[in-house]
Amino acid sequence: MENQANSKNIILNYGLYLGVIGIIIHLVLWASGNVFKLQWLNNVLIYAIMIVFIILGIKQFKKENVGFISWGEGVKIGLGITMISAVLTVIYTLAFTNIIEPTFQQQAMDFQAKAWEDAGLTSDQIEASIEIAEKFNSPAIVSAIILAFSAFVGFVFSAIIAAVMKKTEEETY
Repeated sequence: MENQANSKNIILNYGLYLGVIGIIIHLVLWASGNVFKLQWLNNVLIYAIMIVFIILGIKQFKKENVGFISWGEGVKIGLGITMISAVLTVIYTLAFTNIIEPTFQQQAMDFQAKAWEDAGLTSDQIEASIEIAEKFNSPAIVSAIILAFSAFVGFVFSAIIAAVMKKTEEETY
């Protein structure tokens, strides 16, 4: 069957929604002063919302495609949604750490050093860990990590959701 549904609009819309919601969650945590203490909450919310938007995007495509969607189409839509959101996150992260809160990376490093100290690491171990962590704090590396991790997580979620939601014409007969 030739697909009549347009996945580009679905991917773009749901990806933008996901990205904007992620940014809002981060800004709320930052404004409340809990961005470091509640990082786990940020992660849980983002993953849950990511799953919801992947499901909604696949459902929308399936609806527009007369109830049919292949596994590959589902993965493409889910991964597309995730990557649009990831690009938005990279842009926001660069703007946030360079314009909105230029000391954010140092604050994060100080918070992590305190956590390592509380965990019983020696000052030499903490200094070595900070040196390693600082090598990964360049904008290019942070952006690459965000994109690569988003692609991995997006693919895993999309593959599972697409496998559950797929429905092809061959299965109907």
